[in-house]
Amino acid sequence: MNNHYDIIVIGGGAAGLTAGIYLSRAKVSTLILNEGAVGGQMVLTHEIANYPGIENISGYELARNMKTQAQKFGCVIKSNIKITGLKLNGELKEITINNKDTFTSHAVIVATGGKPRAVGVPGEEIFKGKGISYCATCDGDFFTDKEIIVVGGGNSALEEAVSLTKYASKVTIVHQFDHFQALEHYVAEAKSNPKINFVMESKIIEFMGDESLRKVRIENRATNEISEMNVNGVFIFIGYVPNTAKFEGMIDLNEYKEIIVDKNLATNIPGVYAAGDSIVKRYRQVTTAVADGTIAALSASEYVNNLKKELVTV
Repeated sequence: MNNHYDIIVIGGGAAGLTAGIYLSRAKVSTLILNEGAVGGQMVLTHEIANYPGIENISGYELARNMKTQAQKFGCVIKSNIKITGLKLNGELKEITINNKDTFTSHAVIVATGGKPRAVGVPGEEIFKGKGISYCATCDGDFFTDKEIIVVGGGNSALEEAVSLTKYASKVTIVHQFDHFQALEHYVAEAKSNPKINFVMESKIIEFMGDESLRKVRIENRATNEISEMNVNGVFIFIGYVPNTAKFEGMIDLNEYKEIIVDKNLATNIPGVYAAGDSIVKRYRQVTTAVADGTIAALSASEYVNNLKKELVTV
């Protein structure tokens, strides 16, 4: 088995798959290594309605189409693996998976994305999967005709709150501020939905229950008043934490553990690029991840081509 590729992409979300499409179509031998199922955060999105040229599509379907397209051009994808070794310095990069197979490449694109940010209060770990969810698409139908809470005030929180009204009898949005950070049309859509209620300037301070979640304790940040609310489920949408822990000490990160890149999406290590939700950026959308994947692919491809020319000259 040939374990050497021109470029290895770590991560199979929107950014990683886009990089795979661009690279393999340009006849650059490419391997995508993905810990978990391919698609990243896309597969957790009920509906994507602002992807250019597509009126609406499920995140799962878009991820599947991207994967198929990359493989059609010859990109090799290995998913549900565990990266157990990394050597990123030097001309030849080495990545070991499952403590067994080692793959080498001239360049690496890090597109590991992020994971849902936890509230971080008592009971959250206990009731994960037992009433607490971070994915409306995955778990929404479990709460048909039930009363639920959505935590958050950004685009994802309000969009998913609206989508959850298809199942739940009542959706209460709990947000720590007195205003939303979401775009106005998401706010307007949520406010016009009769099934949605709002608890502003408040935060959940404890999850409680028995076999499953039964109630939450809520603190009003303005008055410090504490109340309890009976609830069947809580969906948490308060952002993501970059999946960059394995690169600490190798790639330069900022205080939020996001990867620092230049305009070409190059990191501090020659031949290592980064794209998507794991990098320093203001906006995190499928379209911005796709753009990052394109730029990283073109930059990494140029780096590899120049490196090969140097080796031939020598």
